[in-house]
Amino acid sequence: MIQEILICSLIFLSFAIFASIYRLVKGPTAPDRIQALDALGINLISGVAIFSVFLRSTSFFEVILLIGILSFIGTIAFARYIERGVVIERNKSE
Repeated sequence: MIQEILICSLIFLSFAIFASIYRLVKGPTAPDRIQALDALGINLISGVAIFSVFLRSTSFFEVILLIGILSFIGTIAFARYIERGVVIERNKSE
């Protein structure tokens, strides 16, 4: 019973990932694309976690942490790029 629920949740989660990818590609504005990228990261974390429960393994915890960190850094970098035009600010003397 649990196996079927996990498979069903992975199927619905894959639809959510495809919807996020569509919004990432077709988004009308840059903030919509950033939000879709953040939602894609959250959906990927959820998918890996469900897959980890499905396999009854704890070896995917590092992967979940890595995806979370990279998703957060990517969202912050894109938001700073939209706000300021650059990701890393340089000193004027250089």
